[in-house]
Amino acid sequence: MTAWHLPDPQTQPEFYSDVAFKRLLAFVIDTVLIVLICLAILPFTAFTGLFFFPALMAVVGFLYRVITIANGSATLGMRFLAIEFRAADGRRFDLGQAFLHTVGLTVSFAVAPLQLVSIVLMATSQRGQGLTDMVLGSVAINRRARY
Repeated sequence: MTAWHLPDPQTQPEFYSDVAFKRLLAFVIDTVLIVLICLAILPFTAFTGLFFFPALMAVVGFLYRVITIANGSATLGMRFLAIEFRAADGRRFDLGQAFLHTVGLTVSFAVAPLQLVSIVLMATSQRGQGLTDMVLGSVAINRRARY
């Protein structure tokens, strides 16, 4: 059995280089994709989805994140920017970890101070971990830097 581990930010800094900024850009890309998906859904709701568009965005965004992270350890925006999530043991995310990470993100969005703490942690921690990452022990790393 292969022993997996997370890269050390001191000896392997290339895994964490610019990851926090890439996560921000990936978030913007993913949000645009989620908006486009929601706009495509609107005609199927006879445009009544306009009355609950924020809720539609929340549900579609949650499903989008869980499905894409579970299937590649990264959202489409993260894949475009060559970053991916790794669990505490260094392995790629599975469905359970994707779900828990998305729940953490959703809670952070719902409670603004938690999101601010998460942003500060991403900008200042050695591994660029947000609050949810720290709770789960996960990290986002540069995908091209393989180990």
